[in-house]
Order: sequence, then structure tokens, then C-alpha cells
Amino acid sequence: MPNDHRNWNQRLPEFLIEAETLLAKTEECLSHLQLISNDNDAIDCLLSTLLKLANKANALALEAVSEFSLHIHGLLSHAQNHMELHDQALDALKDCLTLMAWQLELVDPTTGKLSLDSSEQTSLIEAFAYQVGQSPCQALAASRPLTLVAFAHKQA
Repeated sequence: MPNDHRNWNQRLPEFLIEAETLLAKTEECLSHLQLISNDNDAIDCLLSTLLKLANKANALALEAVSEFSLHIHGLLSHAQNHMELHDQALDALKDCLTLMAWQLELVDPTTGKLSLDSSEQTSLIEAFAYQVGQSPCQALAASRPLTLVAFAHKQA
């Protein structure tokens, strides 16, 4: 999905501000989970925030950010239903969120491209997958089917 360069320069700063707010919210939820393990409200907050971030990134064709958010969302969703989130899992999740924040700072404001090697994303996804009891191959395959649904389609 190519970026619409006509209003890209207007939309990117708004997105980056919103993404920063969403990432701050994920950090609050993560801090809450570090205090109260497996708090469903904190996990639900993380899941919804990751999905919002993925949708916003997808709208600007920032596939690397969108897909990374969806991978984390998929793993966290699976973990919520199948295991307790222990300290190592939460540390791996924090590493993923830290990389995502760093990547958002590297988005080219002119083109909207994020030139990066996806190996760090992959290794952090694999580490988080391992900590939540999924094999790395399962994690990458299982989280890809998540699709972004437009709000209008959700209401139907």
C-alpha cells in the first residue's frame, strides 16, 4: 500500500504523536503487569493498544510497525489464554515495545519509509514466543493471519 504523498507530511506528525501516546499506554499496562501478574485488564489494555497502533501504522503503510504490533498482539493473546506471564516473558515483551518505539523515531519524514533490517524484530518476536511457550516458527506463522478490519466492517 503506497503512501499518499500529498498529505503524508501532515499525517505523519499526527501519527507519531498518537503512536507515542499509545506506546506510553503499553508501558503503563506492562508496569501494571509487573506488579500484578496476569491482570486481565492490563492485558486487555495492551492488546487493544497494540491493535490500535497496528491499525494506525497500517493506514500510513508502515508495514514494519504494523506487522510487528500484530505479531506481539498474537503472542500476547495466545499467552493470555494459555499461561501465566512470568518475569522473563514480561521482559521480552518490554524489549519488543522498546524496539518499536525506537523504530518509530527512524521513520523518514519525507518518504514514510522505515529502512531497517527485520532480523532484530524477528529475534525479539522469537524470544517473546519462547517465553510464552510457543515455538518461533509457530509464533511468526500464527500471528500473521491477524488482519486489520476497518471499523465499519466490525459493526456489520
